[in-house]
Amino acid sequence: MPQQDKAMLLPLPPVDRVQQVISALADYIQRSGLKPGDRLPAERELMAALAVGRSTVREVLSHFQALGVVEARKGSGTYLLRAISGATIHMPLALDTEHLRDALLQTLEVRRGIEVEAGMVAARRRTDADLINIETKLDEMERVHLAKGTSGPEDLAFHLAIYDATHNPLFRQLLEQMREAFERFWEKPFDRPDFARRSFPFHRMLFNAIAAQDSDAARLETLKILAIVEEDIKEMSK
Repeated sequence: MPQQDKAMLLPLPPVDRVQQVISALADYIQRSGLKPGDRLPAERELMAALAVGRSTVREVLSHFQALGVVEARKGSGTYLLRAISGATIHMPLALDTEHLRDALLQTLEVRRGIEVEAGMVAARRRTDADLINIETKLDEMERVHLAKGTSGPEDLAFHLAIYDATHNPLFRQLLEQMREAFERFWEKPFDRPDFARRSFPFHRMLFNAIAAQDSDAARLETLKILAIVEEDIKEMSK
């Protein structure tokens, strides 16, 4: 058979460092025979074993916490809550499309369902501490927005605070599985820093609805925000 007709192995593309560590730690947990309730090695041991820095280890552990597979206990360590392995740790949900417009619109359909429900649940269940956290994130979002004209990361932090106020860990876990798709909304889509800028005032109105424990108003304000997002996707992708 001519050489050019033979199948060839091609170099693998670079893998995100955090994803590599996620897989490596999941494999370690399986090989070590750790069971739910067992304590994971200390940060220093994980840093040495995986040859990565403290920030990477902490990011991976935070990721596992968001997925509900480990729990950090103050002054005691990090404990396994349920069995995992490299084969069973979550597979990120992603869209197989080359067009950002299509990816954003398809993700928006899912985001609308999750965020409308999260806003309504947060309005019903939020505590005074939750309200302080949400308003702190909102104040920072408004400060950055007024200074720079855009506030992607701060906007995301505001929505995450609402997820946390639901006191339902599945909202955070769903976001972790769809993080890559969801974060596109806060990364200047179409290289437009003004993307969804018109939704800015409605974030304060959403906070007011949650503060008033008015779930119907929270639903309406969330829908207003996402309607503007959809309009901008369609307009800016022309």
